[in-house]
Amino acid sequence: MFWKFDLHTTSHIDQLLDREDVTLRELMEEDDVLQECKAQNRRLLLFLSQDHCMQELVSLITTEPPADLEERSRFKFPNIACELLTSDVSIINDKLGGEESLLEMLYHFLEQDPPLNPLLASFFSKTIGNLIARKTEQVITFLKKKEGFIGLVLKHIDASAMMDLLLRLISCVEPAPLRQEVLHWLNEEKLVQRLTELIHTGKDEERQSNASQTLCDIIRLSRDQANQMQENVEADPLLAVLESQESVAGLLKNMFEGERSEASIVNGTQVLLTLLETRRPGLEGLMDLYSQGYERSYTVNSSILNAIEPHLKDFQQLLLDPPKKSAILTTVGVLEQPLGNARLHVARLVAALLQTKASSPEFVILHTTLYLSFRLQSCCARSQMFPHGQIVFVLNPQLFQKCRLVQRILDAWEENDKIQRGNMGHLTRIANMVVQNLEKGPVQAQITDLIKELPEDCRGRWESFVDETLRETNRRNTVELVSTHNMHSSSEDDDMESPFPNDLSLQQAFSDYQIQQMTANFVDQFGFNDEEFIFNLTVCVCSQANAAAFEACCKERIRQFDDAEEEEDIWEEKEINYATQAKSRTR
Repeated sequence: MFWKFDLHTTSHIDQLLDREDVTLRELMEEDDVLQECKAQNRRLLLFLSQDHCMQELVSLITTEPPADLEERSRFKFPNIACELLTSDVSIINDKLGGEESLLEMLYHFLEQDPPLNPLLASFFSKTIGNLIARKTEQVITFLKKKEGFIGLVLKHIDASAMMDLLLRLISCVEPAPLRQEVLHWLNEEKLVQRLTELIHTGKDEERQSNASQTLCDIIRLSRDQANQMQENVEADPLLAVLESQESVAGLLKNMFEGERSEASIVNGTQVLLTLLETRRPGLEGLMDLYSQGYERSYTVNSSILNAIEPHLKDFQQLLLDPPKKSAILTTVGVLEQPLGNARLHVARLVAALLQTKASSPEFVILHTTLYLSFRLQSCCARSQMFPHGQIVFVLNPQLFQKCRLVQRILDAWEENDKIQRGNMGHLTRIANMVVQNLEKGPVQAQITDLIKELPEDCRGRWESFVDETLRETNRRNTVELVSTHNMHSSSEDDDMESPFPNDLSLQQAFSDYQIQQMTANFVDQFGFNDEEFIFNLTVCVCSQANAAAFEACCKERIRQFDDAEEEEDIWEEKEINYATQAKSRTR
């Protein structure tokens, strides 16, 4: 019987602990040491919590291992030490958080000269972070006594582990009164201002990137926690500073001060984009963003917009004269001035400004003589007013009059016949938008009148372009994913019509998809001057939704291939029937 057998196995760790001369290293060599620790092996925990063991564990995660060790085993013991210290066992937490000498050993790790070993930095951050969550009052009291703590963390901000440590101080402190006390302490230490100062042309790019990401995370964490708290709770001081006009103005000053670099522009703009967020970004909400007419649950603080307004001309200049980048070889030739990450982020910023409830033509003035030319909004396919989900114009006549939209489309198309460019998907998209809104929509009468005002020769060129060139381009862009003309079978499928009709919606979806795949320099293509460059930003508002729209359209079409009824499985085993008549199978 089973009780005759002793199925209980004794851990080798217990056998080691029977020895009086057992060492910490010997125990750490055992594969199940972490398991036994988390299983609350009392003898093991009593051994680990001894002063000399705790000191050795802390030393392992804060001291660089000897360089002559094999790389594979150099960080074996530091890694195990970190896991033991963060195993969330109360006796270890109490010892580490209650002994100031051990906290001093940990803190000494920050006092090293940069750069820190990134792996050791992660061990340090994880250990301190665990103590912040488990022994909050003791650790916060200890850190607040250290006047240079924030300075040391920012000194090593090039290590992402330091960024994580700051975020733990903001998000892992409980209860709420203590958390508010920590936020005020961080604000008194001018954490936001010091992070903002790191986003500067003269700073290391890694430090800039981590400082930017930290500010973005602080904004999102603070807003999330503010939404979860009751109304009578005191406002987050860090968020208040971040949203202040003075803070935003300081960030913009750093971005544009001295020689402009792509790193400072991109990292600074990412912070601005986060400040302008009215809800958390996500792919699942991308189409909703456009289909709801920009309905928002959060209004952007006007102080942010007031700080950005004086620098709109600087952003405009960035689009016309971005930080220099090396030429790249493309399928259509050498691109001397690539679009670049800086211009892409500026376009996103302008699109975000257009989406804010506080934006208006009087605010978004890109030149003293040019008001905001137009705004784009996407209408839901379920809308009664716009049943086809088309993009519609809410426009200023200057788009057709002063910016000469129609003439530029025609000129660019003719130029492309001579020199092939990579932005024809954008141009097709814009031309189709004009045609669609000319045929129907809330601004049909306006656009019709504006077309009639064109010079006679231009109007004739436009009509010929729409009837012939654009129509042929849309036909070519409509890809027949499955063709049945060259397929032969023994069934009646030969007479089946193609499930992909050559309708305008699919043409437009494919054209939209092309736009996402191509990168274009509209300033070079259209030759806009300072007063007309806003036309280049048309695609930025809707480009992210284009690929999703095309894919959704394709899925809807492909769904027609699915059989309504499952075919009989010809390989299924069935009872043999010797009847004289056999039922024929259809394959």
